[in-house]
Formats: sequence, structure tokens, C-alpha cells
Amino acid sequence: MTAPTEAPLSGLRVLDLATLFAGPLAATMLGDFGAEVVKIEHPRKPDPSRGHGPTKDGIGLWWKLLGRNKRNLTLDLSTPGGRDVLLRLAASSDVIIENFRPGTLERWGIGWEELSAVNPRLVLTRVTGFGQFGPYASRPGFGTLAEAMSGFAAITGEPDGPPTLPPFGLADSIAALATAYAVMAALAGRDRTGEGQVVDLAIIEPILTVLGPQPLWYDQLGYVQERTGNRSRNNAPRNTYRTSDDQWVAVSTSAQSIAERVMRLVGRAELIDEPWFASGTTRAEHSDALDEAVGTWMARHTRDDAISAFEKAEAAIAPIHDIRDVMEDPQYRALGSVAEVPDPELGPLRMQNVLFRLSRTPGSIRWAGRPHGADTEEILTGLGLSGPDIAALRAEGVL
Repeated sequence: MTAPTEAPLSGLRVLDLATLFAGPLAATMLGDFGAEVVKIEHPRKPDPSRGHGPTKDGIGLWWKLLGRNKRNLTLDLSTPGGRDVLLRLAASSDVIIENFRPGTLERWGIGWEELSAVNPRLVLTRVTGFGQFGPYASRPGFGTLAEAMSGFAAITGEPDGPPTLPPFGLADSIAALATAYAVMAALAGRDRTGEGQVVDLAIIEPILTVLGPQPLWYDQLGYVQERTGNRSRNNAPRNTYRTSDDQWVAVSTSAQSIAERVMRLVGRAELIDEPWFASGTTRAEHSDALDEAVGTWMARHTRDDAISAFEKAEAAIAPIHDIRDVMEDPQYRALGSVAEVPDPELGPLRMQNVLFRLSRTPGSIRWAGRPHGADTEEILTGLGLSGPDIAALRAEGVL
């Protein structure tokens, strides 16, 4: 089970020591493009994602996604035997991704000092809720806390409703993308200097970055963004609208030309001549009037007719999909955004495909998440451990 030689990250070895969810997802992204990813789990406490969400035949489906393209090794890193095996693995690896609380690896004798001693080219990637230092560093950290602290929840929801958290791992997923990028940046630095380094990624930071210029607005204007529901303070009309067949669509008018096309389409071209229509910000101040115009028109048309009319007018619209719609959408199908993956435990599985398409060195899903410890013997044998060595480690509870 090796990566295709033409894959862009073929030859790169990644040790995934992390759990829930940013670190492991970053490792998945690297594995999708050819990295050899070894997932290291505690022998008696598997990655919790194996038990998160719905299961089939007792097998966690989330793990099938998160664990894809990874080989699986069990190892108790807190034991002397586990420490020794990890150092042997680290000596021939390029990247370690971990998310233990700061100081944990050091307490086990496998911190940066020990790891870099056996492999000066190693990139140690530390993904935690709050980073490696500061007053919150030792706190347990999850994506939900980042969604709260970053300002995301404060601007999400209806104006008269509570701050709203996303119903999925948003901050973790954003942090995973940032982590994969950070790993590649560190490896590019290694190519120039010949030396590895430590990546310190706090989950509270990437989501803050994607929230836009809020710090700048506050610093320069004292402006604090508030909850606006599905509306925007930057342009209008921008909302979700119910169609005559009780479906929903989303409309965006970030560009002035699009806003004008929408108004002509819905029969309210006179609004274009209003002085306030000339910019997105001033249009947003008249969201009630613009939403009334678009909403009234939508209520007279089915979803398909509305989308067709908007397409002919070259205006921006999209249906509000649930996952059933996503699986059937012709654009997703054309892109191959959902891939079918064979699995010996559950049969064919459909899951999200790799993140992007490369014309010469594409990524691929080679297998879905494998059983706990499925590759332990093979990996340790590849390290040079004998059968009796492996048996002794099992007897000690290391594996």
C-alpha cells in the first residue's frame, strides 16, 4: 500500500500522532497527495473519531474519511518501549503531527530536543487549541472554543438571536488546511537550509484570519461587526429566499453589475437610479427594500425557474442544498467532488474526493480508514524489529 510514484508528495513520510480533528485531517490531506502517513494510536484508547457520529456494523464512518490513505500502528508513547519505537520511526520520517497539551511529549522524553537529535531534518508540527505558550496554553482546546473566541459565533445568527456555533468542525477544518500549508512551508524552508523546525499552530488563529478585516476595522474605526443573519453589511441584496415550490435559494450581489442585473430581472429597475444603490455598503443600508423586491419575485417562481432566469440574466444564484442534493448535483458530479472508494469492511464508500485537481501529479484516495492497529506488524518489521521483539512489546503493553 504505497503512494503512486507520480504523486507530488510521494517519498514523504508523516507520523500522525494527533486526534480530533485538525491534526489528523491535515495528515489526511498530505496523504491524499502521496505522503506515506503512519497513524499512531494508543493500543487501548483508539482515536476518538472512530466512535464519533453514525456507525455502520459497529464501524465509525467518520474514521473511514479521516483515516483514509493512512497505515495504522498502535503504540503507547508514554512507555519506554513506545518512546524507543517512535524515535526509530522519527529517524526516517519527514513530519510529525501531534496535538498533545504542551509539555506532554517532553515529559515522555520525545520532545523536540530528542526528536531533532535523531533527525535534524524533521518538521515537528504541534497543533493545539491555544498554542505552545501564553496564559491559555495548558487548557484543553477544541474547535468549538476557537469558534467562540475568534469572533465567529458573535457575528453568526440573527440580530435578535444568540451567538451561533456551526454544527460541524469548522475551526478544526480551517486549522487543518492551515496546518497542511504550514507543513509544506516548513518543508520548503528545509529544502533551502537542510534543517527541520517546529510548527506551532493554535486552532484559535486560522479561523480569526478567515473572518476578514475585523481587527483592522476595530483598530482604525472602533467598528465591531454585529450579527446580521443571512444579510451582509457590505452589499445587498444578499440573503436566502423561499421559492414558490417551498425551496430555498441564495443570492449574492458583491459586484455592482450583478446587483443591477438582479433588480432588472425582478422588475425593480427603478431602484438602480436611487443614489444609495451606487455602492454595496449603501445598498446594505436599504436591505429591507431590496429583500422585499427579490423575495416577492422569488415567491412567484419555482426554484428551477428562478435559477434558470438568473443564469440567463448572468446574475449570481445557488440552490440551498442538503447532502442529498449535493450527491446528485451535476456540477459536483462533473468535478468528481465525491469519490467512490472500495473498502473491505463496508464495501464501496462514497466520500469527499481530494481537495483539488493537479494536471500532472494528481492526488488520489487509495483506501479508506483501516482497522485499529492493522499495519502494526508490517511497520515494525520494516523498522528491523524481529518477531520476538514485537511479541515482547506486546507483552509489555506497548502495542
